[in-house]
Amino acid sequence: AVIIAEAFDDEDRRVFGEGALEIKMMQMARELGAPAITRSSVALGAVCYLLDLPFETMVEDLKRVFAEKSLEANITLAEKGYEILKNQNYRHSKSIRPHQAASQMELWDGNAACGYGMVKAGLNFYVSYPMTPASSLLHYLAKYQRDFNIRVVQPENEIAAINMIIGMSYAGKRAATGTSGGGFALMEEAFSLAGMAETPIVVVLSQRMAPATGVPTYTSQADLRFAIHAGHGDFPRLVIAPGDAQEAFQAGADAMNLSWKHQLPAIVLLDKHLSESQASLAILEGSVAPGPVKMYEGDPSQFLRYKLTDDGVSPMLFPGVPGATVRATSYEHDEEGLAVEEKEPIIANHQKRVAKGEGLKKDSMQYETIKVYGDANASDAIIFWGSTKGAILEASKYFVKPVRLVQVVWLEPLDSGRIYSALDGVTRLIDVENNGNAQLAGLLREKTGLVAQHALLRYDGRPFDPLQLADKINQLIA
Repeated sequence: AVIIAEAFDDEDRRVFGEGALEIKMMQMARELGAPAITRSSVALGAVCYLLDLPFETMVEDLKRVFAEKSLEANITLAEKGYEILKNQNYRHSKSIRPHQAASQMELWDGNAACGYGMVKAGLNFYVSYPMTPASSLLHYLAKYQRDFNIRVVQPENEIAAINMIIGMSYAGKRAATGTSGGGFALMEEAFSLAGMAETPIVVVLSQRMAPATGVPTYTSQADLRFAIHAGHGDFPRLVIAPGDAQEAFQAGADAMNLSWKHQLPAIVLLDKHLSESQASLAILEGSVAPGPVKMYEGDPSQFLRYKLTDDGVSPMLFPGVPGATVRATSYEHDEEGLAVEEKEPIIANHQKRVAKGEGLKKDSMQYETIKVYGDANASDAIIFWGSTKGAILEASKYFVKPVRLVQVVWLEPLDSGRIYSALDGVTRLIDVENNGNAQLAGLLREKTGLVAQHALLRYDGRPFDPLQLADKINQLIA
C-alpha cells in the first residue's frame, strides 16, 4: 500500500514504511497561485503513475470534471504529481487497463447493490433506523424510492422497524430492514416472532467493530455466530454472506425470494468494508425477478394459515380476502393459528419448521453456496467468507505455490457436502477472518469435523492488506 500525504511523523513512517510517500501538495498549489483545494490533483497525478495509467487519459477526465473549475491549474498540478514519481522511478503498484465492458458498468457499493437486488426481487417496503454502516442502504433506497416504486420509512427505533416489516409481510408486501450489530440485538425477539409466525422478512446486517458501540466506522466479521443463532428457540433461517458487490446484489435478491418461498426470516450478512467499498459492476437487469410464493386456491372460508404440509410450507392468503380468516401469532398454534399447549401440535409444528429447513437445504443445491478459486487440486487451502474475498484473491497473485481458495457464501444452512468436496485432498487448511476467535473455523469443525490447522485473524477494525496477507500465507506454505 502507498499512502500519500503532505507530511508524516515518525510513528507514521514506522507504520507505513516505504509506503509513506510525502509530497508538498499545498506548497505546489500556492506556488501556482491556485485554490488550496486543487492540491488533490497532485495526488491524482501520483496515483495515475502508481497505477501505470496513461496520463493523457487522466487529462481528458480532468477536462470533463473541471471544465469550469481551475482546469489549467488542476492539469498542471496533476502533471507535477505524475512527474515526481516518474523522476524517482517509483515502483508501479499495479497496472490497470479499462475493462472491455466498461461502458456498461456502474459504480456500486455493497449496500446499494444488496438493496437493488431486493428491489429486483419485488421489494415493496424498506423500514430502517439509521445505524452505521447500514445507513447508506436506507439513504440509497430513500433516494430512489419513486423510481423503484417502493416505500421507505424511518421509524423511531430498530424494534419498531422489524415489527413494522413483519406486519407488512403479514399483509402480503415484501419488506426488509437493515442495521448493524447493536440494532439487530434489539430486533432479536421480533426475529424469533417471524420464525414462529412463519412470516418472510429480510434483515440486512452490516457488521462493525463491537461489542456495544465499539468502533462504529471500522469493519469486523465478529457477528457470524450471532446471525446464525439469532432469536430464541429452534426455527430455520437463511444467512448469506456475500464477498463483493456483485454477490451482494445476488444475495439481496436470493434472500428475498427464498424467504418468501419458504416463509422464514433471512439475513444478508455484510460488513463495513463491503457495505461502503465501491466496485464497477454490469448488473444484468433481467437476471433477477420476484420468485414464486405458495398461495391458497381453495374456498377462502376453509383457509388454514398454518396447514400442515409435507414440505412444511403452508399456502398463503392475505387479509382482505372475503370469507378468509388470516391469523398470525407468536404462540405455538394449531393449523388455524389458535394457541395450543398440548404436546401433539407442539411436536407437529416443530417438525413442520424442520421440514421447511430441509426444503431450504434442498433448494440450496441450485445456488452457489460454496465457491472455489485458485488451484482446485492444491493440497494447501484457504477457507474464508465475506469481504475478505477481495484481499485473498489479490494476495493469491503473490503466493509462492498453488493454493486452493474456498469461499463459504451460505452460512446457514451450511452446505457441508460441498465443503467436503471443495476441501477433498487438502492437507493444510488456513482460515482467514476479520475476527478474533475464528468463527468460521469453529463452525466448520462443528458441522463437518474438518479442522483448520492455521488461523490468520485480524481484529483491529481494518481489512486485510493483500501483500501483508500474502507474506503471512507464504510463510505457512513455503
